[in-house]
Amino acid sequence: MVDVLPLVEARLRTALGEPDARAAVTFLGTDRIEVLRFTDGDLVRYATLGMSAQPMTDPAAMLADPVKGPRAELVLSVRHGTADTDKVLRPLAVLAASPQVEGVVVAPGASLDVGAPLWPGAPFTSVLVAESGGLVEDLELDAPADPVRFLPLLPMTANEAAWKRVHGAQALQERWLTQGTDLRDPVRKSVPLD
Repeated sequence: MVDVLPLVEARLRTALGEPDARAAVTFLGTDRIEVLRFTDGDLVRYATLGMSAQPMTDPAAMLADPVKGPRAELVLSVRHGTADTDKVLRPLAVLAASPQVEGVVVAPGASLDVGAPLWPGAPFTSVLVAESGGLVEDLELDAPADPVRFLPLLPMTANEAAWKRVHGAQALQERWLTQGTDLRDPVRKSVPLD
């Protein structure tokens, strides 16, 4: 079985450049999760490294397959300079460890909540998981392993998260689009939802 993490890091470097910082977090009973920071002009991108080491397993499955199953890493993009977003490292590691800790399969359209602001003063405690394939191209692995998907995270206010639960992820994304919402603004207000 191939160690996918060097391949994942190489894909991140190809797409985002050289990381200018990295931090590692290990939770009891889980593999190490790293968060890499990439700065690109006024944007800073945080990418997890370690979530894709093992495939995510459906919690209803009797046995975990060591090869087959969805694999992913998380990518968060925010504007630099208006908030202390570097404090997002631990919350991102918590989200990346959730498949191992809680047995969840992280997929596009899902909401993930850390129960506290993503960074000091952030109006967000949760994120919407978006579709992969945009910023960082999926990483194909040798069969029968599933590809590693790099899933963008879109921070949601509490009102947006509640509205999304009722109306769905697609409706919230359409609302953001029609309102011209800057999803990379780390201090943005909630989109109008009436």
